[in-house]
Amino acid sequence: MTTEISHKEKPKGMPANKKVARRGGGVAGKARKETEKELGRSVISDENYLSDAGEVKKIKSSKKQR
Repeated sequence: MTTEISHKEKPKGMPANKKVARRGGGVAGKARKETEKELGRSVISDENYLSDAGEVKKIKSSKKQR
């Protein structure tokens, strides 16, 4: 959902992208809760939980060191 909102609104800069990300996450969270309510059970389980998201890469800061 976040991608769809981002493509539609084309946010510029970190604050605008952060707002889009929060809205997209909110939509996804509401959808999950509604689905769980309808099914009467959790949709999150040990089978579909990704415990390791993979290697985390650090990026170098573009700020000059003083």
